[in-house]
Amino acid sequence: MLTFGWWGQRRVRNRADYLVAGRRLGPVFYAGTMAAVVLGGASAVGGMGLGYEFGISGFWLVAAIGVGVLILSLCFAPLLQRLKIYTVTQMLGLRYGGTTTRVASVVMLGYTLMLTVTSTSAYASIFMVLFGWDRWLALVIGGGIVLFYSTTGGMWSITLADMAQIVVITLAVFFLMLPMSFSDAGGWSGMQERLGSEFFDIGGIGLQSIVTYFVIYTLGLLIGQDIWQRVFTARSPQVARWGGAGAALYCILFAVAGAVIGMAAAVLIPGIDNRDDVYAQVATEILPMGLGGIALAGGLAAMMSTASGGLIAASTVAKEDVVPLVRSIVGKPVPEAGATSESRESQAAEGKDDGEEEVQGNRLWVLGLGILTLAIAMIVPDVVAALTIAYDLLVGGLLVAIIGGIVWKRGTGRGAMWSMVAGTAGTIVTMVVMEVNAEESLDGILANEPIYAGLILSLVVFVAVSLMTPPTSPRVLEEWKTRISGNSGRKGDAGAGTQDAQVMPR
Repeated sequence: MLTFGWWGQRRVRNRADYLVAGRRLGPVFYAGTMAAVVLGGASAVGGMGLGYEFGISGFWLVAAIGVGVLILSLCFAPLLQRLKIYTVTQMLGLRYGGTTTRVASVVMLGYTLMLTVTSTSAYASIFMVLFGWDRWLALVIGGGIVLFYSTTGGMWSITLADMAQIVVITLAVFFLMLPMSFSDAGGWSGMQERLGSEFFDIGGIGLQSIVTYFVIYTLGLLIGQDIWQRVFTARSPQVARWGGAGAALYCILFAVAGAVIGMAAAVLIPGIDNRDDVYAQVATEILPMGLGGIALAGGLAAMMSTASGGLIAASTVAKEDVVPLVRSIVGKPVPEAGATSESRESQAAEGKDDGEEEVQGNRLWVLGLGILTLAIAMIVPDVVAALTIAYDLLVGGLLVAIIGGIVWKRGTGRGAMWSMVAGTAGTIVTMVVMEVNAEESLDGILANEPIYAGLILSLVVFVAVSLMTPPTSPRVLEEWKTRISGNSGRKGDAGAGTQDAQVMPR
């Protein structure tokens, strides 16, 4: 991983190289990095744990992730790739015009930070078990590795690391854990003899849980900055569509494999109290020494790839969206980013210093936010509730404004802004009310109702306000149509206020 950091930084000449790998990834690298970023600890460790407890229906969690990637890839990814942008908020600026939608960047920053913190805590916990380290030491060493390759080479290094990590997790799950545990358990017939019929019920986990997975993960994947930033790395709309579809298929196969491994573990290692320990138990109890180490490395790889993806996403949102938002609030001028980035990256391509200064600025943001996430992980060991809140606000507050802008021409900037305000407020209020009335702590926060309330309010307000306000400026809509068609002759969109991308000449 450290070597990838050194190697990746040699390929970075400008901001597009650093943030989106120069927008040059082909289908294999694109599919690999997309699969790596979505298959984190919840997929590898959580999926097997659910299979251990509920049987084949445990596959629904990771399957919901795969469905989200599939919908994004087939329906939206080609359009997003043609926009040549860096962040979700920039898409809102292009579609609606003006800067009112920049407030979305605050929610997106909170979501990406919490995603990074939870992934960091996850792989640190494995280091603690493996080596007997104190938590702070596990965070410093594990986090230091992720921070080094993410900071030095940006998305190029992260992509190279993702490819290594997806190879390791594939080897661990499909070529070691699945065949060995399945064989030792006596195959499908052996498991049927020793497990209850409920283990073979595709809906055994319960309809409510299945709906929860699709609401949180499928909808969240459609609009997450960490996922969109991978879309921006594709070299063409076709790569974004079919490479993403390949990653989605891999996720669904991964879901089935994890559930079956969990079922085999229920036969071979009964009595595991904590289902999150199933992955490690299979690696150490079923696999021979050495091969078990590869399997544990696979789990670490899944968590580290999610952490690095969240980190680069958080730094991109902070620098590209949140800083301009703060500057506008305090009354300082915000540069026309389109022209600025075009000139800087053009100079970088010619070997001049401004491009290097731009990249160094991005590196400082990655480094600073990386240190912040390590500090949060040290201070707050359990951040599940915080991540749940971030997901709730992401889906309940932002989904309608983002997807609505893509699919509904009549949607307006004011409609989007008030939709985000209403959805976020509805989510928070419902969460607080349910938590106050909950019998146990966190029951209200972890419930689905806050997301439903936020989505309904957000949709109603978006439609109503959009219909009551003047349509979006024809100039803005024309520029939007030009950009999504891929025929724009301009490298930036200074008129939109938030777009600052460029088209790579290579």
